[in-house]
Amino acid sequence: MSEYVFKLPDLGEGTVEAEIAEWMVKVGDTVAEEDPVCAMLTDKAAVELTAPVAGRIVSVAGEEGDTVQVGAPLIVFETEAGAATAAQPAEPAPGANDEAEAEAGIGTGADDGAPAEPAPRPGKVQTSPSIRARARAAGVDLTEVAGSGPRGRILKTDFEAHLASGEAPDAATSPAPQAPARRSGTEEIKVIGLRRKIAERMAQATREIPHFSYVEEIDVTALESLREHLNAKRPAEADRLTPLAFIGLALVRALRDFPQCNAHYIAERNVIVRFAAVHLGIATQTGDGLKVPVVRHAEALDLDGLGAEIRRVAAAARDNTATREELTGSTITITSLGKMGGIASTPVINQPEVGIIGVNKAVERPVVVDGRVEVRRMMNLSSSFDHRFVDGYDGAALVQALKERLEQPALIFMP
Repeated sequence: MSEYVFKLPDLGEGTVEAEIAEWMVKVGDTVAEEDPVCAMLTDKAAVELTAPVAGRIVSVAGEEGDTVQVGAPLIVFETEAGAATAAQPAEPAPGANDEAEAEAGIGTGADDGAPAEPAPRPGKVQTSPSIRARARAAGVDLTEVAGSGPRGRILKTDFEAHLASGEAPDAATSPAPQAPARRSGTEEIKVIGLRRKIAERMAQATREIPHFSYVEEIDVTALESLREHLNAKRPAEADRLTPLAFIGLALVRALRDFPQCNAHYIAERNVIVRFAAVHLGIATQTGDGLKVPVVRHAEALDLDGLGAEIRRVAAAARDNTATREELTGSTITITSLGKMGGIASTPVINQPEVGIIGVNKAVERPVVVDGRVEVRRMMNLSSSFDHRFVDGYDGAALVQALKERLEQPALIFMP
């Protein structure tokens, strides 16, 4: 027997460390080469690593939530004599393949002349972090999902087939509720992975940025009428235009007169960087927590193009297929709670940006118009700005310019 030390490889983009997001093996497990062993979190992306050799797990670097430096030992394997040498140098991650590669068979080590795969090992279900997140959100027990991947691994197609089969929990067939009973006990949940990143960024933003908030009421009756008219003219198979597409386009237009709000503050250099381009962040709730995918060069898109890109990047964030580039680099962010949007909110700025626009829900209510009471569709915009670099007047003026375009939607389409 000999030992093989698997060091944390360079995960790209200048990464110097990564957090252990999930262990898929434990000490004492026997694994085959290319078996998934862990998921490492770098910035906002989870990278799945696979075993570089076959053998028994002797030790691991730490617990989920611990941080490991690139080049530091991650897992020690006990291998057959001569099967491997000592530690390998830090190099691009073996098995850092995504779900698409796994489904295509890339990196599985299988070929026509290979020996039969070993039977699945008892214990933890083998699948990707994105599938685990979707299963938690859908209330699916992954042990009940048949996996068609190597050694019984559950692929994206397996999970979606399980959902389509109707075997997922159904509220209509759930047992009748029992009489209420007293409950006791507590549950401790370790703050790790994306949730810890979110907590750190939120704490840093509120600690370092003197926020000021400004809320304005918007009459979106005409905007909703236009949106419904345009959607009625679209082919049945076409995606519907959403209010967020109109709001995003109106914001892009308004920012031309307020470049100080489309900027980053780089604290290390003590400079404000104003952007000619608008890289629009779209705050998106996912099964793993809040992410901000980015629509790049929103200023170059028309209404349909912007709506399509918003849908695409939001979907990629939710199913964990978004790239690092798609999750970084926004210059200003829109956040919306949709139908849950409430009356007003105080959104937290997404550093290093200096402004964020929050969209609250639109409701019909009586409003006085020219001395008459009319039922209008009303919505509040809740904004926050970095008061160090955006004066109250300028922040309010930007929101007023946005209000004008949303209340007179023809202005959205003017150059």
